[in-house]
Amino acid sequence: MLKIYGIKNCSTMKKAFDLLNELGLAYEFHDYKKQGIDATHVSAWLDAKGSDIILNKKGTTWKKLTEEEQQHALASQENLVATLTTHSSMIKRPVLETEQGLIVGFDEATYRALK
Repeated sequence: MLKIYGIKNCSTMKKAFDLLNELGLAYEFHDYKKQGIDATHVSAWLDAKGSDIILNKKGTTWKKLTEEEQQHALASQENLVATLTTHSSMIKRPVLETEQGLIVGFDEATYRALK
């Protein structure tokens, strides 16, 4: 079964949910707002995809950090994991765990290929 991570009230997440439902693909939803996210998951995602893919620097949460806070977060993977577990809205959405691997962000063609 697929596992999708993100927040419920996000337009990109809604597109992902709608397409997964349309394709009849079963999934489990992990809501950062209700369940948080642990360092083990974040660290594994960073290992698999890298900070350029996982960290959403375009979002308001990242932009609200001071330059010093941003530099601290980027100084090491340990710091970035701590930042992302505290501020899960900075993780690019959605994160989809599949048998084929990790998919970060919404791309309709990639999701359709899961069928």
